[in-house]
Amino acid sequence: MDTGNTTLRNTGRRRIHLEMTGTNLKIYACVTMVFYTLSMSVVQNGLIRIGQYDTAGLSEALAAAPDLMMLSGWASVFQLIGGLAVPVFAFLLVEGFVHTASYRRYLLTMLGFALVSEVPYDLAMSGALWDLSGQNALFTLVICLIMLYALRLFVGKKGVTYRLAQGIVILAAILWCSILRTGFGLCTVLLTAIYYLAYDQKSVRVLLGCAVSVMYVTGPLSGYALWNYTGERGWNRNKYMFYVFYPLHLLVLGLIAHALAAA
Repeated sequence: MDTGNTTLRNTGRRRIHLEMTGTNLKIYACVTMVFYTLSMSVVQNGLIRIGQYDTAGLSEALAAAPDLMMLSGWASVFQLIGGLAVPVFAFLLVEGFVHTASYRRYLLTMLGFALVSEVPYDLAMSGALWDLSGQNALFTLVICLIMLYALRLFVGKKGVTYRLAQGIVILAAILWCSILRTGFGLCTVLLTAIYYLAYDQKSVRVLLGCAVSVMYVTGPLSGYALWNYTGERGWNRNKYMFYVFYPLHLLVLGLIAHALAAA
């Protein structure tokens, strides 16, 4: 039975096997990502209005108001769901890097959407139109793309020197994410490096990916989706659709949060 592009196969023992295409993974990542933004913007900024409290004041407010405590619980649940997206985005970035016809176009497209997404990101995450305290996750992917280009220079070469060079490249990417304060930096860099360096070793890349993505608690659960990736692109005919979705969902949820906070 074929449901969209997610194929469910009956193996004869009535075991259901899920097959994921590239489009399925993108939809999965986008849907789970929305929950994270929903938590940070609508629930925390719009409903709880977390920005008006310091740490002590927030604890007192939550203890005194059961409705705020319930909202805080929902915010935590939504963030846990959002953690499922991190390993999938890292994996899709590697797939895009490996199969792209033009690395330069891929990098410039990612950078362009990162710049476009920054104001919606700031609005959603802090309620301001400009906030340098943190940058959106597409900047992390840009850094990872540059890292992948550098790592490719050493692929297939053996020796301690080349291994050391790869380690320095990965550390440099982590450092830049830290300096720029980009979203999901450390975990995304490590996952991207693992998925690329162990690209031809499915078991290794999935297991190591699960081990690293435990940083987001629920992240290892996405290992099942990645394990069942078929390598097929899927039905998506507009490759920019998912790029546009990122700033668009940030803008919509940011505006909703702003309206709630102002009410």
